[in-house]
Amino acid sequence: MQQGSGSEMEVTWEDQLNINKFSRLNNRFHELQEEIKIAKEKNENLEDASNELILTDEDIVRFQIGEVFAHIPKEDVEDRLENMKEDATKQLERLEVEKESVVAQMADLKKILYGKFKDSINLEED
Repeated sequence: MQQGSGSEMEVTWEDQLNINKFSRLNNRFHELQEEIKIAKEKNENLEDASNELILTDEDIVRFQIGEVFAHIPKEDVEDRLENMKEDATKQLERLEVEKESVVAQMADLKKILYGKFKDSINLEED
């Protein structure tokens, strides 16, 4: 690896492990961003469904289970939607916590790697 001044820089086994770990964390970060986006959309859809359910005058409503719609009493659908919203919110919170952890680990590795390699390594996304 070349340092900015042109002198040779030795990459140790530990350095390579840190670089690989940073790469894995960066990939997981991007996966988490996508999962969080999907979880937010799911939360919004559940909230919209709940709001639509409030507006309906029907006692029996169609509720999608898998690929089919079943006719279910409105109260049961309200309960199911509440449980689904709670689960989706917990999932979103779990993903946010994992993302924060990944970002913190990446920041620590950046300090270590930039401390040794200075401008010979680029860990920033363009």
